[in-house]
Amino acid sequence: MNILVLGSGGREHAFAKKIRSSKHCKKLFIAPGNSGTAEVGQNLRISYNDFQEIKKAVLQHQINMVVVGPEDPLVNGIHDFFLNDDDLSNVMVIGPQTKGAQLEGSKNFAKEFMNRHDIPTAAHQTFNKNQINEANRFLESLSPPYVLKADGLAAGKGVLIIETLDEAKKELHKMLCENKFGEAGSQVVVEEFLKGIELSCFVITDGESYKILPTAKDYKRIGEGDQGLNTGGMGAISPPPFVDEALMSKIEETIIKPTIEGLKKDQIPFKGFVFIGLIKVDDDPYVIEYNVRMGDPETEAVLPRIQNDIVEVFESLYNQTLQNRSILIDERTAVTVVVVSGGYPESYQKDYEITGLDKVNDSTVFHAGARLDNDKIITSGGRVLAITSLSENYKEALKTSYRNISKIAFKDMYYRRDIGFDL
Repeated sequence: MNILVLGSGGREHAFAKKIRSSKHCKKLFIAPGNSGTAEVGQNLRISYNDFQEIKKAVLQHQINMVVVGPEDPLVNGIHDFFLNDDDLSNVMVIGPQTKGAQLEGSKNFAKEFMNRHDIPTAAHQTFNKNQINEANRFLESLSPPYVLKADGLAAGKGVLIIETLDEAKKELHKMLCENKFGEAGSQVVVEEFLKGIELSCFVITDGESYKILPTAKDYKRIGEGDQGLNTGGMGAISPPPFVDEALMSKIEETIIKPTIEGLKKDQIPFKGFVFIGLIKVDDDPYVIEYNVRMGDPETEAVLPRIQNDIVEVFESLYNQTLQNRSILIDERTAVTVVVVSGGYPESYQKDYEITGLDKVNDSTVFHAGARLDNDKIITSGGRVLAITSLSENYKEALKTSYRNISKIAFKDMYYRRDIGFDL
């Protein structure tokens, strides 16, 4: 079959490589893609939010399956767009319809869903600009630090963790009354801070049954020791060594099962990924947030450990036969280290040539913010490359990734040298 992957990051390069290896993949297209996806398929110069241009490409290239990488097109309704168009309704779309995508598109929707289905999460309340006084009173009832979340999508920047009450009130005012995050911040979820260790849990569901994919832990902060600004992710380890059978059993019983059953009870159709951001407080897991797609850079650590033909897994979503399929997992640990442009996540320069990629061995280099220009690969974004290695334990895998990163160079290149420091 002919398959289209939507997106341009390391996650989409990882999907493209995995799909390309499938015996069911005849032709592979990526929109808009990057220098890495160009090596395994054909890039199309189309925005993943331009549904009309995507339709033209699907018809022109006789696409049978569309795999949606980022959250934006899902929240904006791409799956519904296909279902409601007679020319497209038979195309398999991997990712939920708009209603299910609200689990990520609206923090308040997600919190209400968790409340309804008794899924453990932090104490919280949601406020709009007319409730600023009530919001301040709720802040006063909490202990520092304080967590503020813009209700809508804010390009990964809409969550603030603030140490003092005065500063929290100021930031809340900026969000609700000064449009700090635009429409995304027209409502703000204020919640208690939970102290523990975070992990990412990935589930695939056809709306009836589910399968648990490998877990991962990612590293969001730009600085070593988890200091500095939040980023899209500086590295990931799969599986985190602290995730044992007892914890996974608890996660499945108290979070995964109620989530899948909750979708059914609420009559929310869902064919795709549920990415559950968790925090382990003492021995108990709590949901920090839901996402409705795979994570980035976690995908670059999780997908290489899945040994199935991924297209067959995706087909079983469409046909609602997932319960008949076993997910085969490589028992080794995968470690991903992300290499970024100097200055990221704030302003940074682009268009620097990347050298040394041909010298990498025993690791996979996933391209993200990189593009082809006259046979040269040059930087085009903040997160440029993700280097993934597999080994019997995370320390050995890290050594391999770091050894290979030392062979790669571009101007102002930066990466964290302490991924896994807290394990």
